[in-house]
Amino acid sequence: MRRVLTIIGLVLGAQAVGGFLFAWSGLYSIAASKEHWPPVHWFFSMAMRSSIETHAAFVSDPPDLDDPALIRRGAGHYEDGCAPCHGAPDVGRNPISRHMLPTPPFLPGHAGDWTDKQLYWITYNGIKYAGMPAWPAQARDDEPWAVAAFLRRLDGMSAEEYRRLAFGETQPDGDRSALSDLVMLDGPAREVLDNCARCHGYDGAGGGPGDSAAAFPRLSGQNAAYLFHALKAYAEGGRHSGIMQPVAAGLDESILRGLADHYAGQTAPYPPPPADADPALLELGARLAESGDRDTGVPACSGCHGADRDPRYPRLDGQHASYIADQLRLWQRDAHGDTPLSRIMGAAVRNLTEEQIRALSLHYAQSRPRETAREDGQR
Repeated sequence: MRRVLTIIGLVLGAQAVGGFLFAWSGLYSIAASKEHWPPVHWFFSMAMRSSIETHAAFVSDPPDLDDPALIRRGAGHYEDGCAPCHGAPDVGRNPISRHMLPTPPFLPGHAGDWTDKQLYWITYNGIKYAGMPAWPAQARDDEPWAVAAFLRRLDGMSAEEYRRLAFGETQPDGDRSALSDLVMLDGPAREVLDNCARCHGYDGAGGGPGDSAAAFPRLSGQNAAYLFHALKAYAEGGRHSGIMQPVAAGLDESILRGLADHYAGQTAPYPPPPADADPALLELGARLAESGDRDTGVPACSGCHGADRDPRYPRLDGQHASYIADQLRLWQRDAHGDTPLSRIMGAAVRNLTEEQIRALSLHYAQSRPRETAREDGQR
């Protein structure tokens, strides 16, 4: 037995030395113009799939991947961040990506090869030596679920449905853009607004009609100073989002100010308030917003977000309830970002319970700014 083990050890050692010498010689071509040898291709594919299956097994349970808002959010990012390499139902892959080795898979025909957790793990972590990057904002481990929710519906999706999800249904209402006189180095600034409008609409109302309306935050009527500071924080990495940071990072300050001015000047109609909101939760939310909770050290929201608020703070009245709740949870786990104002919010929401988060989000979703409430009462 000892002789057999010795022989096996010598064989394995010789193979290891031989493999090292072969790699050191440089005889194996790593040129992207040549395919891997079939055995090498099989080995790498097997190792990749096995690794993904093993690590994805430890991913926590997903949120509701049937949520239309989550799917819409994932589609909006897929068009910018994924389609150039992986293709889309309405267009093939970029010619450059087709000559990459390994070749990125055409996902409209292969997304179904992976489970929900595996799609999430790949999106969040990326794949070494494959040109597949990790999620740009690692603090936002919630965002890749939106991409996974979209990908699980991609196989068999028509071009029409894809364009509806990725580009939205909002059309520009005349030329009300504050960007019309701005010009970027590589083209008109209006193109930037067109790209923003795919998700936020030209009027800043958000994700569109129906259940996907809450896919993106309402920007219409926000203070221009707040919108500019938020965009600049994304661009500089102070505010975390794998969806927004890559978009904002390539824009200069004049474009950011133009976008902020445009959306601050919009007056999109508010969506109907939640019809099935629990009256007890609404009462709790109103109390927290106005007075806070002294017993747990939660300050009143109106101190910063009220009518006489600092212009760098957002208006919460009429904002989508799911968006407010998600942002509060991000601040609680220090995943929102690292700016002076985010540190204030982190301390303010630290002791909020889940019930209080739901109460506040519902309260502000059904609230309306004073001027809007007065206009509605006069009609």
